[in-house]
Amino acid sequence: MKSSVIVFPGSNCDRDIANALEKMQFKNQMVWHKETNLPKSDLIVIPGGFSYGDYLRSGAIAGKSLIIEEVIRAANSGCLVLGICNGFQILTETGLLKGTLLRNKHLKFINKDINIKVINNQTRFTSKYKLNQVLKINIAHNEGNYFTNSTHLDELKNENLIAFKYCDEKGNINNQSNPNGAIENIAGIFNSKKNILGMMPHPERMIDKLISNTDGVNLFSSILN
Repeated sequence: MKSSVIVFPGSNCDRDIANALEKMQFKNQMVWHKETNLPKSDLIVIPGGFSYGDYLRSGAIAGKSLIIEEVIRAANSGCLVLGICNGFQILTETGLLKGTLLRNKHLKFINKDINIKVINNQTRFTSKYKLNQVLKINIAHNEGNYFTNSTHLDELKNENLIAFKYCDEKGNINNQSNPNGAIENIAGIFNSKKNILGMMPHPERMIDKLISNTDGVNLFSSILN
């Protein structure tokens, strides 16, 4: 499969995701944000980091970059799009995903390993996971507090568009297992066609037992499958 990683000024996880994709045998290309043509891709990744230093609002400036018009066009035509951390924020800024990412509930930057539960494993991003499987994944963000209106929240629930929820080691979903205050512990969501996934945790950091674990591998395996 062919993948493209969009690179913005200030991004600091673009090489991490590129390494993960190449390890999983994707044929990957790095695409600078000022490009106006997108290489033919089966998967587009908008990586984590702090594009444009998070000025104005996280993802706000990156959401207006030249390449984004091509990303939107590809997404609307069915291409798989994965937005991780700042990439999730950028997807909400472009309107490809609904909702927004607010400041963390304690108004502090969080960088630690947390647990998330797989809520929907019937998608091209999650099919290799078991339903309700608990994963240990790293988070590193200041604005990870997902929020949306009640109408969209009902849509997320009714159409099974919630990908992951924050939980504890036993899979319990509650306030104690919610690191950032996200509404109903939501850690990742799909669009209505389920070809776009936005998530705050970093699966690309969890593909090697030597440095972490391999809980992120099956996300990339699902896409390949």
